Amino acid sequence: MTGKRSARKAQCSMQQVIRNRRTGHGLVVIALGFTLLELMIVISIIIILAAVALPQYHKTIMHARETVLKDDLFKMRSLIDQYSADKGKLPQSLDDLVTAGYMRQKPKDPITDADDWNPQMGDDPYTGDQGMVDVHSSSSEVSTEGTPYSDW
Repeated sequence: MTGKRSARKAQCSMQQVIRNRRTGHGLVVIALGFTLLELMIVISIIIILAAVALPQYHKTIMHARETVLKDDLFKMRSLIDQYSADKGKLPQSLDDLVTAGYMRQKPKDPITDADDWNPQMGDDPYTGDQGMVDVHSSSSEVSTEGTPYSDW
């Protein structure tokens, strides 16, 4: 009879299990959890989704860095023009823009993660001396557009 009783309990629905717990009749063991196969399927799906999303994530990060670089170069070139119009001479370096109060500090190149910019020197139309006429990134890498960052 005990064999029939255990077979009957194994076939109980959840309502019967709850009722048995409330009344205290018999020992009911509920096996809740996941099988190894189910876990492997879920992990495989997560790995596939990560493999698809990771290249897009890296592409988005590089696009953001390139956008910051373009904006920084535009602003520094504008500040070089403002400095030369205000002072009547070209700055000798980006440090001149910082000491004159045009910038709080030299921005970091988002590609190299350092503040090592390449100033382009040229003839100063005001004094005839040499001065900084342009600034470029010091990175030797190539952008997603196919042009070197140092040409921007």
